[in-house]
Amino acid sequence: MNTMTIPVSTVNGRRPDGEGSVQVKMDQNLDIGAKVFAVYGKGGIGKSTTSSNLSVAFSKLGKRVLQIGCDPKHDSTFTLTKSLVPTVIDALEDVDFHSEELRVDDFVYEGYNGVMCVEAGGPPAGTGCGGYVVGQTVKLLKQHHLLEDTDVVIFDVLGDVVCGGFAAPLQHADRALIVTANDFDSIFAMNRIVAAIKAKSKNYKVRVGGVIANRSAGLDQIQRFNENVGLDTVAHFPDLDVIRRSRLKKSTLFEMEESKELEAVQQEYLRLAQTLWDGTDANVPPMQAEPMRDREIFDLLGFD
Repeated sequence: MNTMTIPVSTVNGRRPDGEGSVQVKMDQNLDIGAKVFAVYGKGGIGKSTTSSNLSVAFSKLGKRVLQIGCDPKHDSTFTLTKSLVPTVIDALEDVDFHSEELRVDDFVYEGYNGVMCVEAGGPPAGTGCGGYVVGQTVKLLKQHHLLEDTDVVIFDVLGDVVCGGFAAPLQHADRALIVTANDFDSIFAMNRIVAAIKAKSKNYKVRVGGVIANRSAGLDQIQRFNENVGLDTVAHFPDLDVIRRSRLKKSTLFEMEESKELEAVQQEYLRLAQTLWDGTDANVPPMQAEPMRDREIFDLLGFD
């Protein structure tokens, strides 16, 4: 039988990003310039709450912040703007996808303490790629020179999806943050996200920025996993009622009625923001995490 060898092209000696699957490639001309953080984690773990309060914390440190929601349900910036703002896809549909007709205030909204908010939105279910939407959003922001006056960009990314489309923010990010609870399902998702970050880091500058423990009293399972893969917990937010109530009141934690409990959470967000800002300095080595195999996770955490 005759066989045919298909040559594999490489970039700088590496295999192309996402070889063997459909991927969304980053336009190399879309360098953002600001410090960029992408927030990932299991669906429902509190990524939008974490992202919004982290955005406010950065703004309290005097940084100019832009938050980009990457979930089709477009509620990432809900507590910042007090409403479900129209998405980039909504704005593009209104002008029949002639992006040159869009104005900045068609898709960028100012939220609490000056945080600028964008909801990318998404294509109708089963019809398109979320990564394409993220790419178009960044392109629009670049065209309107909005990224030139921004210090920090936070991507709040859909669930624990690590496909080529929703891994697209990793192509822009300096650091990827993983929000998790102290339970098996959250940590299993975290391991998959670590693997996605490692894959993207072969061709992009993104590295793991750390683990944010959320809605958890203890940290024993998270710490056990971290020790095995080379991660650190950079912040810990317990399961407090004030955090739940802030979402119901369409408010960030920095707008809620003061209490000692709330002050501790606010200080933790401010400390996290400063840690992340300092951690992207060229002299600070990033975490070098090595994901586990799926079955190893069960062996480590799934049994007593």
